[in-house]
Amino acid sequence: MTSIDEMPDTQRLKGKVAVVTGAASGIGLVIARLFARNGATVLLSDVNEAALLRELPSLGEGAHAQIVLDVASENSWAAAFDFAQLLFGRVDIVVNNAGIPAQTSIEDTSLEAWRRVTSINLDGTFLGCKYAIQYMKRSGGSIVNVSSIGALKASTIGPAYGAAKAGVWNLTKTVALYCARTGYDIRCNSLHPGLTHTPMMDQAPPATIARLQASIPVQRLGEPLDMAYAALYLASDESRYVTGTSLVVDGGYSL
Repeated sequence: MTSIDEMPDTQRLKGKVAVVTGAASGIGLVIARLFARNGATVLLSDVNEAALLRELPSLGEGAHAQIVLDVASENSWAAAFDFAQLLFGRVDIVVNNAGIPAQTSIEDTSLEAWRRVTSINLDGTFLGCKYAIQYMKRSGGSIVNVSSIGALKASTIGPAYGAAKAGVWNLTKTVALYCARTGYDIRCNSLHPGLTHTPMMDQAPPATIARLQASIPVQRLGEPLDMAYAALYLASDESRYVTGTSLVVDGGYSL
């Protein structure tokens, strides 16, 4: 699979400031790197401070920064946007990527576990949208909400995950419509990754990975870079007439 370093530097986000959540690893980190390579100033955010500090240099040159952000905390969101405003003077792009998985059946899911998953995966996205609108409504911008194919296709495991990601899907459309009707130049779209080769996936047994690959029409797992390029399109001015849409990147899995 081609790496970011082998991709052309197109400067598609030149002059823009992006806040990316869940950016210490996986899809979020690759999104942040690709955005930086394409000219954006990036604020990496995650609850894992050590990983943020370790990965920040990988963004390359530019006035990039990192901040510890608990997406389920409204105070944490307010502090993150204040920090971005102080450092960079504006925010043009917000990628609500932070999330956690859940792999239990509905019978085995406790209310506590349900609330934890939904607080991060759905409440965190709600707060990200709310504060993005507050900080971008004067100058415009793009919100990219990372949902999942789990929002579109039912599963016997992970009811909290699927419900939260379906909520993100609908929230995205609500935000898009609200901003358009209110006259804010803010677009909001959802990205729906399929089964993706991430550090989380690496923990699965080889037999499980082989079974999952066999269920995908293109016969391979997605790579974080596949998702990052979709996010790049939605964040850039190339998608200036695209709002409220759901971009599915799953190798045909949901067909």
